[in-house]
Amino acid sequence: MRKISGFDRAQVFGGLLLFGLLALTARPATDPDLWWHLRTGRWIAETRHIPHTDPFSFTRAGSAWVSHEWLSEVVFYQIWRHTSWAGLIVFSAIVTTAGFVLLFLRCPGPRHWAAAATVLGALASAPAWGVRPQMFTFLLASLFLWLMERGQDRPRLLLWIPPLFVLWLNLHAGFALGLALLLAYCAGLVCEAIAGKTPWAHVRPHLVRLLLAVVACLAVVPLNPSGAQLYRYPLDVLRSAGMRSFIVEWLSPDFHQFRFVPLLLMCLALLVAFARARSRPKARVLVPLLGTLFAALDAVRHIPIFALLAVPVIAAALSDPSRQWQSPSGRPEGESSKLRLVLPATVLAFLAVFAMVRWDTLVRSQARAEGDLFPKAAVEYLASHRKPTQLFAYYDWGGYAIWKLYPDYRVFVDGRADLYGDDLLGQFKTAVQLRPGWQRVLQQWRVGTVLVPASCALAQGLALEPDWFVEYRDAQAVVFTRVGPGIAGPEPPKKPSQQGKKVTKSLPVLT
Repeated sequence: MRKISGFDRAQVFGGLLLFGLLALTARPATDPDLWWHLRTGRWIAETRHIPHTDPFSFTRAGSAWVSHEWLSEVVFYQIWRHTSWAGLIVFSAIVTTAGFVLLFLRCPGPRHWAAAATVLGALASAPAWGVRPQMFTFLLASLFLWLMERGQDRPRLLLWIPPLFVLWLNLHAGFALGLALLLAYCAGLVCEAIAGKTPWAHVRPHLVRLLLAVVACLAVVPLNPSGAQLYRYPLDVLRSAGMRSFIVEWLSPDFHQFRFVPLLLMCLALLVAFARARSRPKARVLVPLLGTLFAALDAVRHIPIFALLAVPVIAAALSDPSRQWQSPSGRPEGESSKLRLVLPATVLAFLAVFAMVRWDTLVRSQARAEGDLFPKAAVEYLASHRKPTQLFAYYDWGGYAIWKLYPDYRVFVDGRADLYGDDLLGQFKTAVQLRPGWQRVLQQWRVGTVLVPASCALAQGLALEPDWFVEYRDAQAVVFTRVGPGIAGPEPPKKPSQQGKKVTKSLPVLT
């Protein structure tokens, strides 16, 4: 029997990585923002229009809303409509895994080291996984990097960048990351030429093609339902500093938490890579790598993008040309070849079965996971007992209330922080934490129904207020309705949208 060739080994490690990641990246469909994404997708499917103003809240009703994830929302809703939660869970795992497979293909050196480095990057990125539009940004960023690197030898591949960019800017506002990666890569090429590491004659053609791709991407930004508004939208998101103080996903990683240990190991592995002169990356890699490292240390949501730059550098450092895949001395070649075929095939089959079992387990436990994280029983009570429709729901429950209760109820805030802006989110924080003026917030917005965690400070405060009555209570949530006299004062004006940060995680339960 012939020895396993290098091509066969690449297939083996690629298959092992594929099935392992399909199991590893699967997550329950419980992201707080998933619910309003589904409702928006349903709204688009039913009305056959893309919303430009907010239909879901009473605080921003009619205000301008940049629905930059409209295509993701349509895709998610159609998958849910035809395959329920099973389809969403499997689809998100496939999208995330595809991004890591492209990363694996970009790694130099032996395939076993490439697979090991990719797994480390996947574990470091795990805190950002989920059924969410952000996974499209991860996949497309991985594809962009693959095209940029392969495009030097195969320039026609760069022609794919503008049409993929059009798709990206309709899926998620992370499209700006594609431009940032292109420009950082170009800056690295210029640095190489200036430092004399790469002749200008070799740099110039690739640099010109990449810059033309940048110009083309900038030109096609208006090809979305919001038009030219998307030019400034990512900048508005980055400029909103108020929400960073309490939105978990935009906070820096806390290395005291076990889930960030793989990120720490990845950073340490990079230090080793830099210390080894033969594996030191070129400037075209180093410039975007340092930029994404800063972004990852600044906000948890950027860790997966940092992994896309760091993993190939780590794989190159792990590679050792002196080590070859040879038959152990003293063992017959035929027996060694058989073992090398049987063992990978067995592991591949095991991982494939494990991925299927993992998916089945997540689908079966979806209802329980939903009930553990969201006020399922309390929302069912509100759906069957019509109460005042202006609903002050806890931030992480706002999207769930939209999915379950719209159009009978409108929410105070939800995960669309870019719509509500710093001022209104500050008012929410004032009320939910019983800060001075919390009663005024509820009064001026004519809040009639409150849905908050039973342990929330606002729940304790409303329990002492004579104008509020406990309609429903369980161990997870409590529903209050106003029973006192009408609220004085005019209807609050509809304020223009303040573009802020797009988030999927927020305040912990505050007591």
